[in-house]
Amino acid sequence: MKRTFEVAPWNIVTHDFKPEDKRLQESMTSLGNGYMGMRGFFEENYSGDSLAGVYLGGVWYPDKTRVGWWKNGYPDYFGKVVNAVNFIKMNIKINGDAIDLAKDQFSDFELNLDMKQALLTRSFTVTKGDAKVGVKFERFLSVAQQELSVQRVSVENLGSTKVDLTIDSSIDADVKNEDANYDERFWEVLSTKQGTESGNVVAKTTPNAFGTPRFTSGMEMRNVTDLKAVNVSQPNDKEVVNQFTGELAPNDSAQLEKRVIVVTSRDYDSTESLTAAMTQLSDQVASQSYDELFAAHTKIWADRWNKSDIVIDGDTEAQQGIRFNLFELFSTYYGEDSRLNIGPKGFTGEKYGGATYWDTEAFAVPVYLGITDPKVTRNLLMYRYKQLDGAYHNAKQQGLKGALFPMVTFDGIECHNEWEITFEEIHRNGDIAFAIYNYTRYTGDTSYVLNEGSKVLTEISRFWADRVHYSQRNKNYMIHGVTGPDEYENNVDNNWYTNILAQWTLKYTLEILKEVSPEQAQKLNVSDDEKKHWQDIVDNMYLPYDKDLNIFVQHDGFLDKDLKPVSEIPADQLPLNQNWSWDKILRSPYIKQGDVLQGIWDFIDDFTPEEKKSNFDFYEQYTVHESSLSPAIYSVLAADLHYEEKAVELYERTARLDLDNYNNDTVDGLHITAMTGGWIAVVQGFAGMRVRDGELHYAPFLPKKWSHYSFRQVFRDRLIEVDVDQDGSHFKLISGEPITIDVAGKPVKLA
Repeated sequence: MKRTFEVAPWNIVTHDFKPEDKRLQESMTSLGNGYMGMRGFFEENYSGDSLAGVYLGGVWYPDKTRVGWWKNGYPDYFGKVVNAVNFIKMNIKINGDAIDLAKDQFSDFELNLDMKQALLTRSFTVTKGDAKVGVKFERFLSVAQQELSVQRVSVENLGSTKVDLTIDSSIDADVKNEDANYDERFWEVLSTKQGTESGNVVAKTTPNAFGTPRFTSGMEMRNVTDLKAVNVSQPNDKEVVNQFTGELAPNDSAQLEKRVIVVTSRDYDSTESLTAAMTQLSDQVASQSYDELFAAHTKIWADRWNKSDIVIDGDTEAQQGIRFNLFELFSTYYGEDSRLNIGPKGFTGEKYGGATYWDTEAFAVPVYLGITDPKVTRNLLMYRYKQLDGAYHNAKQQGLKGALFPMVTFDGIECHNEWEITFEEIHRNGDIAFAIYNYTRYTGDTSYVLNEGSKVLTEISRFWADRVHYSQRNKNYMIHGVTGPDEYENNVDNNWYTNILAQWTLKYTLEILKEVSPEQAQKLNVSDDEKKHWQDIVDNMYLPYDKDLNIFVQHDGFLDKDLKPVSEIPADQLPLNQNWSWDKILRSPYIKQGDVLQGIWDFIDDFTPEEKKSNFDFYEQYTVHESSLSPAIYSVLAADLHYEEKAVELYERTARLDLDNYNNDTVDGLHITAMTGGWIAVVQGFAGMRVRDGELHYAPFLPKKWSHYSFRQVFRDRLIEVDVDQDGSHFKLISGEPITIDVAGKPVKLA
């Protein structure tokens, strides 16, 4: 655990620059607008350690799959997010000497991410010889015009002698990825154009041997300043630069604005149309002032916060944590583009390939349902439907029928190169089915499940029916050779979570098939024999259970391990994944993230209080929470069991996971999909929100450390405000038709 930023309700701010923590600071000051994003790396050249990263939604590259022993069914490539052309580059020279904070003497440092306005600022005072100047950088990625990046740099002469100032504003395609199996760069420059106050670079991803699309990006900058533009030679064939100079007398200042339009071939069918759009959008932006551009941007962010902010009084750490979670989630995805999804690192780093995982369906869907318009979540469901062809391919690769949705993907084709994940972590199919149910239950909208969703459910069910086998000895259906959500167990038999999801999916699909139209039923073409077989699996699925402990057993053999609680592990051996061998981890009883408890959370109303208590008490003692997705689920279950202190402890871990670097891995980027956890813990945990038979239920409690909390929740064309303080809970209908909710077992009408 390491805290590098100060605690403040709306800001991620520090006045302390430590080079050894620079990557951490870059991760935690990342910006995004759903279309593109970037880490909080410096605009100017920095000769010390840094992970510079700019990322464009949906732009990726097929990295070579490298394994020691190739197995049939392996994906040919591992899809990786590409580090995009660096369009924020701005270098400053004072009396001909370039600023480099790895070498320079500086003071008054401040790095400040304003989450309310989605603005990143950095300021410092640098001394070079007799010169002393104050520098301030500002940047935002517009949510009003998603192709637009805006920067502003201000320089003030704080010394007693004049200063010669030079600012080079650039677009540079000479970038590389750190996390890649290739040694070469990923961009080929197609064209460059350099003026005195503007310039552009059009580049295309390098050819690949896998037949996946190549992407073209176009970036055009326009600079606005009172400084003098200088005609300079183009530095190389990958970079364009505009240079501006001026003389600053003592107390004088200068300012430069940089607007960059970023377009990609995802939206244009030719290079010509792409470059035309790039210029047209740049012309549109040129007619607006910085203040006008910023106001349009902040208005949208204000609307988002008005709908979804969670207010916590009495605990500023908790307040900062939940807002940071929501800010980075919204920076990554707000549903504008149904072709995109929510990568585990979002726009904050290269790890995990920047692709889509099951995290979206299991963790993000419940949150987006509660804080955005239903169409945002529907787009996430449509994303999977549109990738059914890839899911058919994945199942076929394993010699199975139906559809196997990928563990990792950009385009529907599995592109993860670890066998225990690619072949075995198949519970993801059930998570995708459950998300369809979750959407339908919450919104009451059956238009998806009875049409596109029924197709997805049918093909997943066909996969499950082929993947199970019947044990003649036990007279049950079983699923062998899998990995559950707990990835510290591989190649196990009868993972309870996987088995129950398979059983539930088949049961739910059979129910939906009774409701679809005759025309849709004909398209699905599920025979009576198939339905009979599916029902037989439902009725006879093996679900491991130990009657003495009254627990669902995570998988066959789990109870034969050396069962010692996490409390017996020496502190210097945690986290396990950074201190133990993989062999030792696999033999241990320690759980990376909720597995059985994930299933109990999914179907929380289907289990008795005794079942929930015995399973939580048993598995919690062995859980190390080394997956970022883990603490939130445990927090909800602890709250459900009235373990209030444990619920708050786990909320704090999930809400501040990256801010306090709990798992010692935030240098690689933020855990974006895990940032759903703060909302889940507060709304489902502390407020006890459930949807039962189309009705909202709440059972709130107030954590002892807090004096008050409130949130707003979207539900079936209504916006409801929930307010909890020491006097109890209070509910208000902000918009929409009157509704009756249930509060601690009593009906409450809101009008």
